[in-house]
Amino acid sequence: MSRRVFITGGASGLGRALAECFAKEGASVCLGDVDDAQGAQAVQALARHGWPVHCLHCDVTREADLQAAADWLQQAWGGVDVVVNNAGVAQMGGIADVSLADWQWIVDINLLGVVRGCKVFTPLFRRQGGGCFLNIASMAGMIHLPEAAAYNATKAAVVALSETLQLELERDAIRVAVACPAFFRSDLARHMRAATPDAARTTQRLVERSRVGAEEVAQRIHRGLNKGQAHILTHPEGRTAWRLKRWLPYGWYLATLRRRMAQLQLRMQRPARAA
Repeated sequence: MSRRVFITGGASGLGRALAECFAKEGASVCLGDVDDAQGAQAVQALARHGWPVHCLHCDVTREADLQAAADWLQQAWGGVDVVVNNAGVAQMGGIADVSLADWQWIVDINLLGVVRGCKVFTPLFRRQGGGCFLNIASMAGMIHLPEAAAYNATKAAVVALSETLQLELERDAIRVAVACPAFFRSDLARHMRAATPDAARTTQRLVERSRVGAEEVAQRIHRGLNKGQAHILTHPEGRTAWRLKRWLPYGWYLATLRRRMAQLQLRMQRPARAA
């Protein structure tokens, strides 16, 4: 039987690219998104693969929306095999500049949105005898650059939540994987809040000048999930940085990170190369 997949934030960006990967393998894909128009466009595009595809209005800050999605999947498709907690936003700026309202906004989406997804779908997975959560975090959850405390904190919390549930839910045959991509070309900046114009410009440059796009990152995540990886690190430089943090004395790691940041700042100051 083909897999049944539900993806939050599935109408665009990485969620949309992941939906393409699952649809290509023959999965039935249900998208959850707050943008109904983009959702309809994604459904039309995914339908060409010939497998069931559907879109539901789903705001991850509302537990009732996620419960309605779980109920629909149970009634329409008899359940769900993979739940991708993907919906997320970015908030950039220094600790003194970011408002508590912006902290609450990003925590409600990036962290509590994943918590709600896991909380709502765990009973369904238990009733059907198993399932898989794929939680989308970020390398920002493992390697913490300055001027991004709110974003880093929410993504680190998603990693911690995922590692907790890997142990907590394994007796229920529920698998939990967490994906940690580094910067890639996406529409992240479109939904970003930044405390200062400099923070906004820096983030936009990092996204726009990334070497890989959402499609390639989605393919790497999809492969990692199919290989059974618990932590899916999509970028080689991210894997290297994580290993350095784990293995080096912390002072050495910080010195290495400072050098890397200085190199990155120089690269951001250079004119973008023509496509």
